Amino acid sequence: MVDFMTDQNVQKYKEDGYVVLDGLLTSQECDELKQRMTEIVDQMDVPEHCRITFSTYHDEQLKSQGSADYFITSGDKIRFFFEKGVFDDKGDFLVPKQRSLNKVGHALHAHEPLYKKVTHSAKVQGIAKKLGLVDPVILQSMYIFKQPGIGGEVTPHQDATFLYTEPLGRVMGMWIALEDATVINGCLWFIPGSHNSGVSRRMVRTPKGTVPLTDFIGREQTYDEEKFVAAPVKKGGVVLIHGEVVHKSAENTSEDSRHVYTFHIMEASGSRWSPENWLQPTEELPFPPLYSK
Repeated sequence: MVDFMTDQNVQKYKEDGYVVLDGLLTSQECDELKQRMTEIVDQMDVPEHCRITFSTYHDEQLKSQGSADYFITSGDKIRFFFEKGVFDDKGDFLVPKQRSLNKVGHALHAHEPLYKKVTHSAKVQGIAKKLGLVDPVILQSMYIFKQPGIGGEVTPHQDATFLYTEPLGRVMGMWIALEDATVINGCLWFIPGSHNSGVSRRMVRTPKGTVPLTDFIGREQTYDEEKFVAAPVKKGGVVLIHGEVVHKSAENTSEDSRHVYTFHIMEASGSRWSPENWLQPTEELPFPPLYSK
């Protein structure tokens, strides 16, 4: 079990800021997570106020995420974020419910036993130990759908823009492909080695009583498209993503979805979680330690 991640994998992660590891989950485990999500979506209530669209374009982000209390209070809950154009102006679905979502977040790891089990699995703990993490805690988790035909583009960004720590370099994403992620259906693309020069932009909470609820400090840089390298992953594989590595994904114009379960961990030992981050631990859900059952 300890050998799931090799020294070579560690080296590649440190050099490039990401690494793809095959076979974190079996095909059956992937299908169980997908099936459970189908059930969650079937049972979903769609309150009027949460019919907001989600996108990574700078100004739309402010409008949709930032203006929505629903988003900023989702850190310890399971909530629903939709693709653009899935509702008519009366708020009724224009597409099948199962095909309407961009993502579900941000506490599947705490409230859903199957997701919790995967998040705390021996292999995941082994990865963290192999990377020398002393006291990793789980920050957030998401199920991302990348719907066929309408799964939106995610523009180049660094996760530490949203999950900022002092010092930097304490946050890592684990991005698990529950279906094959290919160049055709919207796999991730990275700029190898782009994790060494800090972040150019931060999303912060604005002072209490201010609208919008979040704002950006700085701007996303313009990146050379030629520098991005595709990172396709087979079903069951995982991509480890350094908090500062620049990555993106294209829209999904194919007929296949690209379901992913992803979560972020932070080395809590010697780190300060920024009180300005949108995501904050709550009394109900302090950031849970990874090294526990």
